[in-house]
Order: sequence, then structure tokens, then C-alpha cells
Amino acid sequence: MPSLVVVFAAILAAVLLGKIVIPAKGTPPGTIHPPGPKGLPILGSLLSIPPYHSWLRFFQWSQEYGPMTQISIAGRPQILLSTEKVANDLLRTRSTVYSSREQLPMAAVLLSSNMRPLLLPYNDLWRAGRKVMHHLTMHSAAISYGSVQLEESLRMLYNLMRKPAEYETWFERYAAGLMLRIAFGKRLLTGEEIYVKRILSVVHTLERVASPGAYLVDTLTWLMYLPDFMAPFKREGKRLHREELDLFRNLQDDVRKEIANGKLKEENFTSRFLSEQEKWGLSDDEGAYVIGTLFEAGSGTTAAAMMNFILAMIHHPSSLAALQKELDEVVGGERLPGFEDMENLPRVRAVVKETLRWRPVTAGGVPHRLTKDDIYEIDGKKYFLRAGSNVHANQWAIHRDPSLYPEPENFLPDRWLDPQYPTWKEPLSIYPNIQGFSAFGFGRRICPGLNIAERSLNLLVARIAWACDINAKEGWKYPDYDYTKGFNVQPNWFPFKLKAREGREYLVEQAHEKIWGTA
Repeated sequence: MPSLVVVFAAILAAVLLGKIVIPAKGTPPGTIHPPGPKGLPILGSLLSIPPYHSWLRFFQWSQEYGPMTQISIAGRPQILLSTEKVANDLLRTRSTVYSSREQLPMAAVLLSSNMRPLLLPYNDLWRAGRKVMHHLTMHSAAISYGSVQLEESLRMLYNLMRKPAEYETWFERYAAGLMLRIAFGKRLLTGEEIYVKRILSVVHTLERVASPGAYLVDTLTWLMYLPDFMAPFKREGKRLHREELDLFRNLQDDVRKEIANGKLKEENFTSRFLSEQEKWGLSDDEGAYVIGTLFEAGSGTTAAAMMNFILAMIHHPSSLAALQKELDEVVGGERLPGFEDMENLPRVRAVVKETLRWRPVTAGGVPHRLTKDDIYEIDGKKYFLRAGSNVHANQWAIHRDPSLYPEPENFLPDRWLDPQYPTWKEPLSIYPNIQGFSAFGFGRRICPGLNIAERSLNLLVARIAWACDINAKEGWKYPDYDYTKGFNVQPNWFPFKLKAREGREYLVEQAHEKIWGTA
């Protein structure tokens, strides 16, 4: 976080210039503001929020103030939602007024030039981009990418078994390799390709820049009025925008040239967009950001979720044993699991869902912006929610609601499989699944890559558990929460032991050689 001297000086200047507007405190008759910490004059709760992993502090407040908490950050109201019911009631049921985004100056304006769908307000450009995303990622389209997922998962498994200490690389290469092929028709061969490094850099830059508290201008928006020579953040943001837009344009142009020359090897997101560009009503750059956003949504999050899966398995060996028992009974030991097995692998699906609950990747959620005054009742109290409030569905707290998730700190895949738990649902040939699961967001802002992510995670978990034994390193204990910074997070590197299950290594090597050749 910025130093106290800088913060107070900036806010004092803002007050003198009349740039900070403190919302009126009045409420309609019969309503009250949601409870929350009082905070400081003008600053509100700004200095009480840690510079990273803010969802942990929000969770503490939810335990003190309840499922809906209101705080102020320099005069801007923030509503924190901490149960799935409240989040669903507002962000899904009332999505027409809860689907916008605050235009953060650094990430939305400077970095993205108001073109990145993740950060767009609820407007015509966002709706047009969302239609393209739905067309490219709906269930029937996701199934068509299955052969690519099978090939890339095989390569991931082969590398993981040979060099498990480099697990971060193999998971990131799976996600990047998959998304490069289905988004741009490019095959990742070594992982050292320049465009691979550039696009992963774009993903990590977005996570850093959009992280809450990363830039003072996102709190004191009047700083945008400063000229560039007085605002290094503006120069940085514009430079980063030029770099990512140049990359998106080059990837799009490569596909356009392949189409023109009759050399397109695989249909992909970009080729499908270009073939119907007039129908979508988007410019080249707007379309490039739509495809780029799909890459961003599908790369880092899948890799992070798989790192959480490994962490869960070394902490909970009984869960891995139960998973392997199911796989042995359904698949056997003579072939690798495939998509055709998933209907009969409810425990695989339960482990995936429990991993996403236990350690959510987007743990704080991406805030929605309320566009119209609203009233919501909890336990007979009517709470007034002011238009312009940022509404945070705090995934960390939502997934730790003991009324829905008993023993929330424990990793319990059985909560999705056993009728004694409130989250159980039948038939097990369909449930559990992650369709509409809160880990992927709410309402009209739910993650567009959900269908592709679900198939990837199910396949990766099944294949790793089928092929490998995973154990904690002797004498080593992972800290309670040792995670990277950003709005998408993953566990910092940790050691573990991995070895092939008897007879499985040879089958993986055979399959790998058939598709990818020898190492």
C-alpha cells in the first residue's frame, strides 16, 4: 500500500480541490446501511485493508458483521457479500443492475483502453463481446476442443512424471498450449517461443495491475487529471497497453494471413471471429481483446487450480487413495482416462469442485458495480445499497459458510457425494459438476470459459491420479496460506514426491510417443 504520508497528502489535495465526493448518508424510510467497521474520516477503511489477500480481512469482517458488510474506501462505498445466498440473490437474480464494473483508471483505462471485456462496464461493447465469447465457448463448442485437450494433457502428464519439481511449468504449459491452439491455431512446442512468453507476460501484468491497492490512482481517481510528465503510472499504463495490443494484433494478423493463403491448419477462436466479424459488429482491436480475454481466462486459472489440487492431495492422502480406487474400478490399468469416462467418475468431479472451493483461484472475486439504488432484506432488516457501490462476492468467505459447507477448512470431496451434506445432489452421473458454481463468478459476469475449464480440470485430475502416487516430503509442512499476490492467486512453490504407479509409466510413454514423438 502507499505510504501514509503520500495517502494523506493526496487526499488533502483532493479535498481542497473538491475532487472527492462523500456520498450522502441518508437512506430511504425504513432502511439502514449494511453494518461494517466505522473507519476513519475521509479515508474510511482504506488503511485497514492489507496490500494483498484482502479477502482474508473481508472474511474477518463477515464473521463480525454478517453476510453483508459495507465499508468505505476514500468515500466510495464497498459492499462485501459473504454467503452464496446473498450473492445469488443480488448478482444473479438482480443481474440487470449488478453487472457493471467500476472503471479502474490503471487497469481498465490505461492498460486496456476500455476494450478488455473483463473490465468493461455493462454496455453495448461488453454485450457484443460476450456474444462472441458465448458462441466460441458454449457446451457444444467446448466439446469440439476435446482432441486438443487430450493431446496437451498427455504431454503435461509425461513431463510431470519425469520432472515433478517443475510442476508449475507443466501446468502453465498445458493451459497456454491449449489456449494458444484453440484461440490462435498456434502449437506450443518448446515453451520458449517468443509469442508464448509475451502472452503469458500480458496475463501476469493484468493480474498485477488489476490487483486491489496496486495503484493509488485507483483509489484517488482525480490523479488521472495529472499530465503524463507528472504521472509515471500513466506512462507505464500506456506503454503496457501498446505492448499487449501489438501482440494481440500480430496474433490476429497471423490467422488472417493463414486464411488468405489457404494455410489454416485448425479452426480457432480468431478464425471464427474473422469469418463473422461483420455480424458481431466489433473492430479488429475490440475482437482481439475478446480473444485475448478468453486466453487470459483459460490460462492462469486452470494452472493455478491444478497446483491447488496437488497441494490438496499431499495434505489429504486419503482423498487421493479414494480417487485412485474409483479410477481403477472404472478405467482399469490398461488405458488412460478420457472424456468418455467422466459420467462414471463422480469422485473425480467432486475432487475438482472441492479443490475450487477449498482454495479459490479468484479468491476475492472481481467486484460488480451497482447501477441503481437497491434494497435487500436480511433477517427483517432492510438494507439500502446505493447506486455506484462496488459489490464484492468474497469467494473466500462464501466457500467457508458453515451452513452450506460444514467443516469448511477441511478438504472433503464427500460433501458433494454423500446425502448427509447440504451440497449433495443426484444423479451422480451428472452431479457434482461446476456449472454455475460460485467459484466462476455470478450472473452475467460468470466466467465465459467455464465449459472448457471444467473439461480440462476433470481430465487433468483423472489422469494424474490414475498415473501417479503423490506424497508430502518428509518433515515438511506447508504454511496455512502461502500464496502469490494478485486477483488470481496460486500457491508459492512447494516440494512433494511423485512416482508412477506400477505399470502406468510405460503406458504414458507409449501414448506420448504416438502423439508427440520421443522427448
